[in-house]
Amino acid sequence: MFAEERHQEIVRRARDAGRVDVATLAEELDVTAETVRRDLTALERAGLLRRVHGGAVAIERFGFEPAVAARETVLTAEKGRIGKAALSELPDDGAVVIDAGTTTRQFIELLPTDIELTVVVNSPPLATLLARRANVTVMMLGGRVRGRTLAAVGDWATSALSTIHVDVAFMATNGISVERGLTTPDPAEAAVKRAMMTAARRTVLLADHTKIGNDYFARFGDLPDVDTFVTDTGADAELVDEISEAGPRVVLA
Repeated sequence: MFAEERHQEIVRRARDAGRVDVATLAEELDVTAETVRRDLTALERAGLLRRVHGGAVAIERFGFEPAVAARETVLTAEKGRIGKAALSELPDDGAVVIDAGTTTRQFIELLPTDIELTVVVNSPPLATLLARRANVTVMMLGGRVRGRTLAAVGDWATSALSTIHVDVAFMATNGISVERGLTTPDPAEAAVKRAMMTAARRTVLLADHTKIGNDYFARFGDLPDVDTFVTDTGADAELVDEISEAGPRVVLA
């Protein structure tokens, strides 16, 4: 098992159980305890786990969320495949809103240059990427910018969204489950996400497999609100079937 695969497995176990311990991981992953400790240190630096005596806990259990810089280095291949698969959901010409996130960033970097688009975003870094494209008209939502996600939130953003209509909302999420729908840790960010979906004719969700089955503090949508859910092939088949039965068309990239 490669280091990246091992890291993904450790994070998955921590999210499922709330905690992992060094001795059990070393035995079940067939590596030394020292290797596991190095893995846990790397995952803590990436903002995905918190080290505790004898192991680590998933920080999401405490309502925390990793910063953008940490998330940009995780599951990059999967996020790239998701972004590429989501391109088929673009209108030929028209307007879309794109949520802040590292998977949606991959999607933006792959946008074609041969169609004219108006793109509404709430992330200054994503607006900067889009502004370089001659075929894109960029509309930047205002508001307070959250340092952890670099997303604009608050009344300025939601008020602007209430006055527009777009063809597709390309959304990100921290968690998706049949029981709780779409969730994120911050209520202000949830309000903007909800307004984005309301402003759109269709909603396309972009999220890697580690988001499936997780629930967070603030809910911003239900599964029937999502038309298409694009995730990666690492997703658990049983959970994918449950989500598909609840409403969205699921695409595995």
